[in-house]
Amino acid sequence: MLNNIIRFFLENKLIAVLSLVIIVVWGLITIPFNWNLPLPSDPVAVDAIPDIGENQQIIFTEWPGRSPQDIDDQVTYPLSTALLGIPGVKTVRSNSMFGFSSIYVIFDDKVEFYWSRARIIEKLNSLPSGLLPAGVQPALGPDATALGQIYWYTLEGRDPDGNPVGGWDLHELRSIQDFYVKYGLSATEGVAEVASIGGYVKEYQVDVNPDALLLYDIGVEDVVRAVRESNLDVGARTLELNRVEYIIRGLGLIASLEDLEQAVITVRNNTPVRVSDVALVQFGPAQRRGALDKTGADAVGGVVVAQYGANPMQVIDNVKNRIDDIAPGLPSKTLDDGTVSQLTIVPFYDRSELIRETLGTLQEALTLQILITIIVIIAMVMHLRSSMLISGLLPVAVLMVFIGMRYTGVEANIVALSGIAIAIGTMVDMGIILTDNMLRHLEESDPGESRLEVIFRAASEVSGAIFTAVSTTIISFLPVFFMEAAEGKLFRPLAFTKTYALIAAIVVTLFLLPPFAHWLFTRKFSGE
Repeated sequence: MLNNIIRFFLENKLIAVLSLVIIVVWGLITIPFNWNLPLPSDPVAVDAIPDIGENQQIIFTEWPGRSPQDIDDQVTYPLSTALLGIPGVKTVRSNSMFGFSSIYVIFDDKVEFYWSRARIIEKLNSLPSGLLPAGVQPALGPDATALGQIYWYTLEGRDPDGNPVGGWDLHELRSIQDFYVKYGLSATEGVAEVASIGGYVKEYQVDVNPDALLLYDIGVEDVVRAVRESNLDVGARTLELNRVEYIIRGLGLIASLEDLEQAVITVRNNTPVRVSDVALVQFGPAQRRGALDKTGADAVGGVVVAQYGANPMQVIDNVKNRIDDIAPGLPSKTLDDGTVSQLTIVPFYDRSELIRETLGTLQEALTLQILITIIVIIAMVMHLRSSMLISGLLPVAVLMVFIGMRYTGVEANIVALSGIAIAIGTMVDMGIILTDNMLRHLEESDPGESRLEVIFRAASEVSGAIFTAVSTTIISFLPVFFMEAAEGKLFRPLAFTKTYALIAAIVVTLFLLPPFAHWLFTRKFSGE
């Protein structure tokens, strides 16, 4: 079968040329390097390092005001035991803190990521009533991995020249982050979550006066009930007047401090007792458990988390484009000295820089390795046409590797691309063996013998040996494919890329090299 395919391409050189063109164009479409080619782009997913984290899902449960022991006994333990029954679960780890519980469900590596999320959601929805305390609702974490944090930013006031000038309170920045920037970035393709950090969350605060409560004979729970029930819209039936139907509604949503102050707690002697009579209502910062520090000062910002399986480089580009879209809507203010402080989104961690540096290093290493190999081939083979054929094998085979990576989900990172570098020597060997055998047969052949038959005889003579030798190399990497856990996630991409490189070299060497060798070795050029 191998020899039949070789003869087919030898006799149909147009198909060989078209195949080469398709491989080159398709490979350029999928390359992870930013070459700005005039072609559609569908690149391989790119990251700096492989994600060797465990296949886990996180369940977060809040129960404010409860001690870690209460959390562990009434939330963490019941949930952990219920989640153990999910198929594919390897282990369940938990952490009970003051006011909340974190449960980490570790699945086998073979379990698909989103399938595990679906099973957890089904389990949480089918928990028996009374298993958890009233009002406690577990929540599933974002669909991201431990390496999902790809972009950090802060909100800063800057002058027209881009210099920091401040002028914004922390609660103002946090409100803009929570209700404008976060919503804008969350809609970006590939983003799993945008987490806000720093500043103060603005909230309504009701400070009760104990003396006033005693005076009106009101309890704190009455004030709480009045505040809760006042912030509510209600609907009633309809009323028909003059053949017109009117919908009756009660509007009670709080829109200002005055609305909350006017909420009625009770009635004493036909006089309503309002919240403002027994408490001071004001805006204030929510209690916070952490802060964001930038160069020694409090800051407000956010963390962009990429979805599982998304291309980190593409997601970062999408986030930057969305930032350009929402930037004109950010507010500005004029400071006392007349300086205009424009609120600006300032990145302080951008993984694309690390990815570009990593890819740049690998691109330079691969380019130099290919060039050095070509120089060595020209110097050692001492035959220009053979050197051209062998040298052309390398870039075409590398482009085929990128095609295989793109459509089998192998991410381009420092480990995966190293597999290509390792395989270059073996790829060159196949081309040298084949071209050398073709040249020897052409020298020993009769002058009247068909050159196509000579090239076919030379290629078929070594095709089996080349295929066997490369197959042996591929088989030697089988133990790497069967690695598990972190070791497998780290080294399997290297095994895949090296295998793709060797397979691509076989295809180019045995099927594309003979047609071009027949054309190149038997053609007379001017001056010869």
